[in-house]
Order: sequence, then C-alpha cells, then structure tokens
Amino acid sequence: MQCFVYASRRKPDTYLWLAERDGFGVLPEPLRAMLGELRYALELQLDENRRLPREDAVQVLAHLRAQGWHLQVPPESALGSANHPAYGAALRGAKPD
Repeated sequence: MQCFVYASRRKPDTYLWLAERDGFGVLPEPLRAMLGELRYALELQLDENRRLPREDAVQVLAHLRAQGWHLQVPPESALGSANHPAYGAALRGAKPD
C-alpha cells in the first residue's frame, strides 16, 4: 500500500499516516485541530514485512485500511491510545463499547 506521512508542526515527533495523499477529510475534526498544521514528510510503499523504526507495519496497515489514517506519537505520549477504536468513537461523540 502506498502511504503518505505528515509531521505535525504543533506536536513534536507526531506523525500522521494517510492512505491517500492530502486525504485529510477522513480525520475527525478534534484530531485535526489537535495536530494543527501538517508538513508533508514522505511517501513510502508499506507492506506487512516492512520494518519501521517505531511502528508495527501490520498495525499501521490495519488502521489505514479501516479508517484511512494512523497516528504515530512519541512513545512517552499519553496519546498512545489514539489509534484505539474507543478513542475514534470518542472523537465522533459515540460511546465506546
């Protein structure tokens, strides 16, 4: 899968992975607001066997296929659960399961 990675100018070491270049329409508005301005960082071909420095390629691909985006945050960040389905539900105003 072709992936497009953007760096948040507001949140250091925070990256947004998208399944479509400049496909920001899939992002929940609160997440978009939190990230602020995004800077295009890179494009890469991602598959399950690709080794990534800080992310699990299988998990990134699952998020990209399911919701069109994946949020990569610094390891010590409290936002580490941002890709969890319950977080996504909360952003949409729904109650988690």
